[in-house]
Amino acid sequence: MLTFALAVFFLIITPGPGVLSTAGVGASFGGRAGLRYVSGLFVGTNLVGLTVISGLAALVLADPRLRVVLFTLSFGYLAYLAFRIAFAGSKLAFIQRASPPGLSGGILLQVMNPKAYAVNTALYTGFGFLPDSYWTEVLAKFLIMNMIWVPIHLLWLWAGIKVHQLNLSPRAHSIINKAMAASMLIVVILAALELV
Repeated sequence: MLTFALAVFFLIITPGPGVLSTAGVGASFGGRAGLRYVSGLFVGTNLVGLTVISGLAALVLADPRLRVVLFTLSFGYLAYLAFRIAFAGSKLAFIQRASPPGLSGGILLQVMNPKAYAVNTALYTGFGFLPDSYWTEVLAKFLIMNMIWVPIHLLWLWAGIKVHQLNLSPRAHSIINKAMAASMLIVVILAALELV
């Protein structure tokens, strides 16, 4: 169980679309909007987990044509976010919109996030610790994952809010934006390769 918890920690804390966008919403819109967005990510990541547990994700991803369409849409959406991050200008805004993405934006991001499927698949199908009680193990994994997921995302939100409060030069903003966008694209590509 400890090995599973460590795997959850390291898979979730590494920069991916969810945590990078969490920091971005915190930097762009503040704590209240950030909490609404994180709530959407929470709902979305648990929907992805249920999709993986139920086998629906495997069923949908078994059709190569549908898998290509879904990955193309997913990658397109996440590439769009990365583009907006990279060229956000001198204001440090990982996601720049007229209004915060909110609950529905968080759900949408997680449902379209290939890293969420890769992480959930790896965690729910691996790291067995109760081989004689599958559903008890799934429930325990679900609880452990959420107990680790919530504080990590709140930490990233806090980091985004703190970065927003810094008085950085336009050049520093640009470098941070481009580094965050590149990191997000790399993570998305790696996660997509895992699922293909």
